[in-house]
Amino acid sequence: MIPDPSAAAASRLSEQKKNSCDGENSTGAISHSGDESGNENRRKSVRRRKRPHDGSENVKRTNTKASCSSVSRARGSHRKQRHVEAVTLFEVVTMGRSAMQEVIDDWIEAYVMDRDSSLLDLISFFIQCSGCKGVVTAEMCQTKENSDVMSKMVEKLDEDSVEYPLIQSGPYGRWFHSEFCDFVSVLVAQCQHSVIFDSYLMNTLISLLTELSNSYIRAFRHTCTLAALKLLSSLVGVALSLSVGIENNQKLYKVQKTKNMRQRSTPQLERIQKTITELQEKRAEIESMMDIIFKGVFLKRYRDVLPEIRSLCMEELGLWMKLYNLVFLNDSYLKYMGWMMNDKIPDVRLKCVLALQDLYGDAQLLPKLDLFMSRFKDRLISMTLDKDNEVAVQTMKLLVLISRWSDDALSSDDYRQLLQFVYSSQRPLAVTAGELLYSRLLNPLSPESEALGESNAEEVHKQQTYARLKALLKFYQESELHQHVVYLVDSLWDCAGVLLKDWPTFTSILLQNSSYTPGREISVLVEIMVASVRQASEGPALVGRTGVKKVMSAREKKQQTDDCAKLTEHFLVVLPKLLSKAENTQVVSSLLAEVGAVLELHSGPDVLEAAARSYLSLCADGASWCSVAQTARDSMIQQWVDKLKVLLEDSVKEDSFSADEEKTGEILTTLRKLRAFHNCHDLSQWSLFELLSPLLSIESNRYDRKHRPMPLAKRLNGLAFLGICDVLTAHSYQLQVWDPTSCGPLLYTPSPKLQRALLTFVCTHTFVGSDFDGQSRGETVEMKLEDLHKRRNLLAAYCKLIVHGVLEMSMAAEVFMYYMKYYNDFGDIIKETMYRTRQIDKIESARTLVLCLQQLFTRLRREQESGGGAHPGVQTFTSIKELARRFALTFGDLVKFRECVVTIHRSGIEFVFQGFNQMPETPTPLYLSYLTILSEFSSKLLKPDKKTVITNTKSQTEEVEIFMYL
Repeated sequence: MIPDPSAAAASRLSEQKKNSCDGENSTGAISHSGDESGNENRRKSVRRRKRPHDGSENVKRTNTKASCSSVSRARGSHRKQRHVEAVTLFEVVTMGRSAMQEVIDDWIEAYVMDRDSSLLDLISFFIQCSGCKGVVTAEMCQTKENSDVMSKMVEKLDEDSVEYPLIQSGPYGRWFHSEFCDFVSVLVAQCQHSVIFDSYLMNTLISLLTELSNSYIRAFRHTCTLAALKLLSSLVGVALSLSVGIENNQKLYKVQKTKNMRQRSTPQLERIQKTITELQEKRAEIESMMDIIFKGVFLKRYRDVLPEIRSLCMEELGLWMKLYNLVFLNDSYLKYMGWMMNDKIPDVRLKCVLALQDLYGDAQLLPKLDLFMSRFKDRLISMTLDKDNEVAVQTMKLLVLISRWSDDALSSDDYRQLLQFVYSSQRPLAVTAGELLYSRLLNPLSPESEALGESNAEEVHKQQTYARLKALLKFYQESELHQHVVYLVDSLWDCAGVLLKDWPTFTSILLQNSSYTPGREISVLVEIMVASVRQASEGPALVGRTGVKKVMSAREKKQQTDDCAKLTEHFLVVLPKLLSKAENTQVVSSLLAEVGAVLELHSGPDVLEAAARSYLSLCADGASWCSVAQTARDSMIQQWVDKLKVLLEDSVKEDSFSADEEKTGEILTTLRKLRAFHNCHDLSQWSLFELLSPLLSIESNRYDRKHRPMPLAKRLNGLAFLGICDVLTAHSYQLQVWDPTSCGPLLYTPSPKLQRALLTFVCTHTFVGSDFDGQSRGETVEMKLEDLHKRRNLLAAYCKLIVHGVLEMSMAAEVFMYYMKYYNDFGDIIKETMYRTRQIDKIESARTLVLCLQQLFTRLRREQESGGGAHPGVQTFTSIKELARRFALTFGDLVKFRECVVTIHRSGIEFVFQGFNQMPETPTPLYLSYLTILSEFSSKLLKPDKKTVITNTKSQTEEVEIFMYL
């Protein structure tokens, strides 16, 4: 607690008066605990933060002497003394910085009057900040002359909780860390002109923190290490203030010395010299305190087992070197920074790198870092490969700073290794390496800028851009990673965007007739230009490169829009010139030969589509190479057709297909190539339909032990089904966008026969049962997934016809039957179809669900009456009931779907009692058990609707009494 000067003076009068003071203070503290006017410290204008839990509450001292040292303010003209609630230093941490200054000032006044009691408050503060719930009493500090007093005090204290304020998660832990550091700083700042030099306060405080920082208890060690390091940082500020005072007085002394004898004042000179001497003695004393803390705390804790303590040590060491470089910035202290760059925890390594960035950012400190750089350069370069991405990025930024200030710090081999990081998969690291590349190779180049003069600025700019592009091309070719040009452009985009977006210079180099650049460099230059155009229009979204911002800011979007407008305006004019210059029949022929060679080796869908589109562009009318491209295309397709004829003649005989696996693969590969080109080109002259039509009549149910059935007919059927669905969907779409002023719409309604055929096909080829699974046992996982993907496409195409209104909604009832049985494979598609149809017409959608359940129930009854074996297409009563329950779960909003639920019940009751006449041989309806299935929807009925349903039931049953459980 903070002792008041008047209370402390009153305690010295007499024993009787002292006891009286004890009783009054104790009574006052209790009686005014709930009175807002009694606590003057809490009425400050500073808003107090609320403590979120009891773990941070202050432990009130019950000792009699501690109670007497409570704070009491004297207010008013007569300075009347008033009893207030006890406020501890620990509570001050929760009251803000301005409150800290005022309360610490009061504590200093109390310290001057009674330093032992005040020091007891300060010791309690650090113990409580460590999360300890024990009580520090005066008796525990009476043996302070002993060397092991602090260790004994630690043993007597009680630590109940493993968690202490500094490590608590959430905003409270971060806030307490900040406020605790502020308290130490304010304490030193307020004491620097008074009690800090009394040889008692700092000695006791440093001894306390040194002993507790060496404790085996983690809470004490962590908290007091932080306090000791922040205390040293605050003392650095005091030493800097003293240095400024010494420097100012020395200047004043020199001014006085330069005056003549008449103007010179000898007493003033002596006074100034005395002030300088006092300031130097104080600075020496402060430096002695800093040395004691460094040796007693830092040297023992910078390799602590806790990574948090090691990080604190490195962070504060960097701050000391930055602020007080006259003492700390030498090799004796820098070696600790170099050693800890090998720490196994990334955060410790990161703190070292960030501290070095601050040091290398100041040009005046560079001469003191030469020996450190020569000793730890290899470690810094190796840290660019650190497993932690942030450490690698910050290390690269540090090396960029080093290269910017010192040309000879890194060798050419070092630069060659570092510049390769522009191809890194981590974009932040690659961008930082791009800055190094730009500053090292591209930025310094300014050829003949002075010789050309300022009048020809455009020519100077062009020459500079030529030189930079030449250097960039040289670096790209020497790196031998020619397939990564887009990654190089992305790495340089942030720092060299002006150069890469100088498209007029790019195109002027490509259009010039001189032999300024060889052919290989021209091709690389085209790749860089294309990559820059794509980067400007699409952004830095590259395959395999992480760390890219997913959301663009408004400024970046505006910049992208402006770049797109500029490149469009430029290339609209220049692109025809580039194409006309590139017109060369020999070049086109070699290009087509390369494309043909690629198609001989690869048959992937992406490659085939790209090749077909390329031929389509080259065969366009108007180009000089049109005839050459068309001839090459026709020759290539003729080779494929001839090859296919030979293969089919050997494989198709008498409406049967017989071919080994290799020949079958060749047939499928050729068909893929022809299909890709058939989508873009007119292949009618080769009569492909007549050539392939015999395959349609081949029986596809031939099995083999090692091979699957011939899938050609099955694939053709699937493609035909998808084609019909696409045509019907497009027809429905053209009705929606039809313009009455242009012409009449194309009206077509699918016949019931076609609708039934589509439904039969999708149910037969999509919802396959155990037979299919048995046939697929020899398949790989990839083949099964591919087949599932195809079946999902078939079902999705059929459901789109229902959603778009091409087919009647009742045609979905057959699909809804398989909702539970094939939930893992098609549950999402069927569920989405339910929701879409419900949005179109919720009543009709409810009737579709009823139709689905009724059809399943009818099939089950027929199967039971026939007495035959279980049919794979018939579901059990339990499964039908579960399907009804899942249907009921889709009706979430009872008010919104009120009519739907009532419709389901009305239709179900009508289904049960349709055509029923009560007779002795048929006392109950045939489908009475359907009511059990219908009861799954009863929980969705509102109370008024239940009465309606009961009335409807009574009207159906007439004289038959049936109990329904709704």
